[in-house]
Amino acid sequence: MSTRDWCFLLTCAKYQLEDESAHLDEMPLMMSEEGFENDESDYHTLPRARVARRKRGLEWLVCGGWRSLCTSCCDWLAHVCQRKKQLKARTVWLGCPEKCEEKHPRNAIKNQKYNVFTFIPGVLYEQFKFFLNLYFLVVSCSQFVPALKIGYLYTYWTPLGFVLAVTIMREAIDEFRRFQRDKEMNSQLYSKLTVRGKVHVQSSDIQVGDLIIVEKNQRIPSDMVFLRTSEKAGSCFIRTDQLDGETDWKLKVAVSCTQRLPALGDLFSIRAYVHAQKPQLDIHAFEGTFTREDSEPPIQESLGIDNTLWASTVVASGTVIGVVIYTGKETRSVMNTSHPKNKVGLLDLELNQLTKALFLALVALSAVMVTLQGFVGPWYRNLFRFLLLFSYIIPISLRVNLDMGKAAYGWMIMRDKHIPGTVVRTSTIPEELGRLVYLLTDKTGTLTQNEMVFKRLHLGTVSYGTDTMDEIQSHVITSYSQASSQAPGSAASSTPPRKGQASAPKVRKSVSSRIHDAVKAIALCHNVTPVYESRAGVTGETEHAEADQDFSDENRTYQASSPDEVALVQWTESVGLTLVSRDLASMQLKTPGGQILTYHVLQVFPFTSESKRMGIIVRDESTAEITFYMKGADVAMATIVQYNDWLEEECGNMAREGLRTLVVARKSLTEEQYQDFESRYSQAKLSLHDRALKVAAVVESLEREMELLCLTGVEDQLQADVRPTLEMLRNAGIKIWMLTGDKLETATCIAKSSHLVSRTQEIHVFRPVTSRGEAHLELNAFRRKHDCALVISGDALEVCLKFYEHEFVELACQGPAVVCCRCSPTQKAHIVRLLQQHTGKRTCAVGDGGNDVSMIQAADCGIGIEGKEGKQASLAADFSISQFKHIGRLLMVHGRNSYKRSAALGQFVMHRGLVISTMQAVFSSVFYFASVPLYQGFLMVGYATIYTMFPVFSLVLDQDVKAETALLYPELYKDLTKGRSLSFKTFLVWVLISVYQGGTLMLGALALFESEFVHVVAISFTALILTELLMVALTIRTWHWLMVVAEFLSLGCYLASLAFLNEYFGIGRVSLGAFLDVAFITTVTFLWKVSAITVVSCLPLYILKYLKRKLSPPSYSKLTS
Repeated sequence: MSTRDWCFLLTCAKYQLEDESAHLDEMPLMMSEEGFENDESDYHTLPRARVARRKRGLEWLVCGGWRSLCTSCCDWLAHVCQRKKQLKARTVWLGCPEKCEEKHPRNAIKNQKYNVFTFIPGVLYEQFKFFLNLYFLVVSCSQFVPALKIGYLYTYWTPLGFVLAVTIMREAIDEFRRFQRDKEMNSQLYSKLTVRGKVHVQSSDIQVGDLIIVEKNQRIPSDMVFLRTSEKAGSCFIRTDQLDGETDWKLKVAVSCTQRLPALGDLFSIRAYVHAQKPQLDIHAFEGTFTREDSEPPIQESLGIDNTLWASTVVASGTVIGVVIYTGKETRSVMNTSHPKNKVGLLDLELNQLTKALFLALVALSAVMVTLQGFVGPWYRNLFRFLLLFSYIIPISLRVNLDMGKAAYGWMIMRDKHIPGTVVRTSTIPEELGRLVYLLTDKTGTLTQNEMVFKRLHLGTVSYGTDTMDEIQSHVITSYSQASSQAPGSAASSTPPRKGQASAPKVRKSVSSRIHDAVKAIALCHNVTPVYESRAGVTGETEHAEADQDFSDENRTYQASSPDEVALVQWTESVGLTLVSRDLASMQLKTPGGQILTYHVLQVFPFTSESKRMGIIVRDESTAEITFYMKGADVAMATIVQYNDWLEEECGNMAREGLRTLVVARKSLTEEQYQDFESRYSQAKLSLHDRALKVAAVVESLEREMELLCLTGVEDQLQADVRPTLEMLRNAGIKIWMLTGDKLETATCIAKSSHLVSRTQEIHVFRPVTSRGEAHLELNAFRRKHDCALVISGDALEVCLKFYEHEFVELACQGPAVVCCRCSPTQKAHIVRLLQQHTGKRTCAVGDGGNDVSMIQAADCGIGIEGKEGKQASLAADFSISQFKHIGRLLMVHGRNSYKRSAALGQFVMHRGLVISTMQAVFSSVFYFASVPLYQGFLMVGYATIYTMFPVFSLVLDQDVKAETALLYPELYKDLTKGRSLSFKTFLVWVLISVYQGGTLMLGALALFESEFVHVVAISFTALILTELLMVALTIRTWHWLMVVAEFLSLGCYLASLAFLNEYFGIGRVSLGAFLDVAFITTVTFLWKVSAITVVSCLPLYILKYLKRKLSPPSYSKLTS
């Protein structure tokens, strides 16, 4: 074939590929049943969407093009100003930071929001970006202009100054605490290895290329490659709970080239470097190489995740030496942590909208007044004076009252005896607890205790539970005592050769020998290491040397990367077969009679999420018999084991009980079979292309016709009262999503056992997808199912969000529950933000580990649980609780009360301002539209504070339903999420009430005043105070003794001010002496006039409220009666 033909074919192929991708681009993800077949080529038969041509030219500019133009310009400017440094792969020379080609960030932790220069501007910006506060600032500043001055400066500046002072103080305290925490972390001392020996260095001064020594139980300060350890095995354990939320210890392996060096100082006598990939988010992956140049030929070792020590993890065994490869902002832990945002409650945003509406009303009213005046004189000055006169329409006390209310709710939450240990860390958003629609929770340590307990052993014909474990123990003791009484050579009689078994019928095997085989398999097939803690002075070397002498049970603990494995090994210990020592090459078991059995570990095939199984090949030292043991998930093992009729059914039964199942199998190998396998396996491991595939293929050649030994069931114990709490939240209309870093099987199992997914509901497990087409097919498969919970892995989720973000979120939100497994910390936060953007509903995130911090900070309301995984999550959260079950009361009771009370308080404070503004408007209208204030400075300040503040603020003690009722009927919570307590409708009702009362009070006073104008002020102001006190009484749903005290206290204050304020305390044009015409105030005429006006303004509202309660009672009234 000619070159031209080849070019032609390649071009055709290229166009075909482009056409297919374009075809996928145009194709909509079908949301209706039409045009759907169940065959694999679903997405080829879908109708193409017609893509409308984009509008161009002037039409485009008018139809929103200008907006996108401005946005792109702003984006470009921001990009230029904040251009980030490109992250690159790096070469790090051991112990030579000065050889680094680039400048790397400082290794300092910084969680502060502001610095010395940005603190005041930052706090002021956060306050004045709200329309309400900005409006007050403008009004207060206007009083410096003589022509616009209405009253005294203190009437405007005192409340504003109070609000700002409280806010700045609160922020300053928070910021100082953050600074102290950072300083403590950054000043921790570490040993650094130099040519001259060890020197101490602060955590913040560590550089890329430094050789750092980290002792046992010390935090790893930066991302390092593991070079050496004091442990003889060349490996160590680290705790990663603050990084990925998993409490199991991880085994890390030192670079063999540096581990083999005779002494520590030899690290400086070799010329070696590490080539590391560029910094990235993934905490479960790393690619690099270690090269030693001064040997012939140069030694090269490939580095993987097992050779790394990430920052924020803790060394659990031995002392480790590592070379620093990433510092500060480039470490995995910092890259996976998002910066906290300032959270603003939905109620505050709604009040901000209402304030804007009030401002428009204020401008309209002032314009009407100026128009009716006839635009005489400098009308624009009059317009501004009217704006200031009516400025009480938007009351400045709204901010003060709400902030004080929030503080009161926080105090009540922390004082609640039913939820001890609860701490409110963000006092600005308690109302959010009453508006939640999505609850996103972590699994490990939040829903579960992360404590595994062995529950069930099934041998096919017989099943053993917790109550019959003593039978297993007696069988094990019997079989090992028989084996030890026989000659050592016949110890293997209980496990006859493989070939004899295939032909012999299975009946011949007694239950005792089957139990013996099963227990031995469980005791050998794992990755567990026993650690002896109490012998603190002994180094790793002697620990193994003395292994035969000291196997005392009390100082042994087991460590593994999975708590399931630890539970299995602890169980074999309880029935008599104990794992006493383990290194990379051998392990030892102790029989019930105290005999030590040694097995050489020939190969270990670790568990992976793809294979869903782990295997081990061991050689019995006494018999030289080689056995291949394997255990794994039932889906993976079903095809590997010999035919049987019970496995699938029993796995289903155990899963329904909420147990995590593992199938255990074995295969005996001859020496020739093993040698053949080993040569092929070693060859596959050295191949450069498709290494993983070739290795898997070789291992699979062994995984055929294995003998099924048993099925085990392990339970991950749930936290106290998780099931009733989740049920309560579901009944309250809250959708629960579980986001976990754990395996798919485990996550599904916990979702069932915690009743996150009810027993009647189907579960759709989203298949792993890698391309757009696969994601499309899988989404359509899920769309066909109804009332079905979704289980999806982090990788599949990433693909779906890349191509079908909107469709995926829409589908997932329709389901009753969603479980996302294998989620990284950043993915958790991303899911939270997606829900916020696509649904517009309020989200709550619950977690207990460092890996949940990003999710907690991204959510509208973050709840941290103080658990085994440390305090990182609870410190970063808005609310910190001690147990998951406390969430029920926090939301149903405190969330409800905070929202209802703030809604009532906010609207009442607005009503208070509207009433007096209506009176001012009526007064100005009657007196020829003069821009003259009705009440002077002190009366205005007194009205908003001392005369009405206590009763109005006492609304924070009000409650519509008792706590017991709210918990018993969580369905009441659904009403709150609709936001009916504070909406434009309820606000309009309050406006109408205010206009009616203001008009009645002013017109009544004008109609009834006798000789002088002064009496209008006296009558109307007294009637106004009485009306406000009665309105508070009308609004209250449940009386508290403090409310009664507040009512009488305010009335007393007003009467006292009438009696004691002397006449020299002038208030502008009308002195208080003139206002307080004591002779007139004490007359019967004054009293009946005031009473008459008050009755007219309040009685109709009392009648209307009574009729509304009778004709259309609220949903909770039937429950409380």
